[in-house]
Amino acid sequence: VQLQASGGGLVQAGGSLRLSCVASGITFSNYHMGWFRQAPGKEREFVAAFRRYNSNPYYADSVKGRFTISRDNAKNTVYLQMNSLTPEDTAVYYCAADSTLIATSLRTWSKWDYWGQGTQVTVSS
Repeated sequence: VQLQASGGGLVQAGGSLRLSCVASGITFSNYHMGWFRQAPGKEREFVAAFRRYNSNPYYADSVKGRFTISRDNAKNTVYLQMNSLTPEDTAVYYCAADSTLIATSLRTWSKWDYWGQGTQVTVSS
């Protein structure tokens, strides 16, 4: 299984970025897909996720209304559209995949099986 994340960069506060994560080696539609982030000195935290077979996304309260997760099963890709970015959003963003999680475990990073390499997002004030 390989997850290749891209799209990070440096942006000013209030700006936008779109992250992409392309998955290979899995039947994409059978997998839950998620985004997590980790800031320096902090624990990895949940950002957003899509359960397989379910069109309802899940979001962390801190990003709700600003970030949008979407998935394109035909392209084996999950996206994270990030708007109204603030310096507090600065982190390395990781995509994750798993086929067996239950809904109550979606927000727990240690429950996910597969991880991408991460992409740096830096928001300047």
